[in-house]
Amino acid sequence: MTLPRKLMVDGEQTVATTRTHIKVLFVPFVILLLVALLEGFIQAKVDGEVNATVRWILVGIAVVLVFFGTLLPFAKWLAWTYTLTNKRIVEQKGLLTRTGRVIPLSRVNDVAFEKNLNDRILGCGTLIIHDASEQAGLKLKDIPNIEAFHRTVSNLVFEMHDKAKACDELAYLMI
Repeated sequence: MTLPRKLMVDGEQTVATTRTHIKVLFVPFVILLLVALLEGFIQAKVDGEVNATVRWILVGIAVVLVFFGTLLPFAKWLAWTYTLTNKRIVEQKGLLTRTGRVIPLSRVNDVAFEKNLNDRILGCGTLIIHDASEQAGLKLKDIPNIEAFHRTVSNLVFEMHDKAKACDELAYLMI
């Protein structure tokens, strides 16, 4: 899911779009497996027609557990995106209520990344972007291929700052 064209400004192009690493879906996957195994085991142990009501209650409980433990986290993961354009970085998240944060690349002061041991094994990490505002830095957690994404963001920030510096110098010369 990329940034919709209606949300872009003139001359803006999408450079990269990503979402958090698939590792965040490990626990929901385990929940799905456990609920399926437990439900199958319990259904095999419950007597046939005598306990039909109990069987349906157990199926209902399993469906609720799968919905809240697996499907809802998957939908949240799917709806949470980070989009890097040639002018800004955009974080969007939320299912019913969409929220987001936009940082223009021209205001970025620092781009850093963190990787713990698990992140190093899985090839992901947290990108931390500080801008010229009083808000805390934007932490993009569990970004896949963090080094490449960090390099891309840094290059775009340098290009943006170089353009701004050239414009300032030109304006100074014209005075």
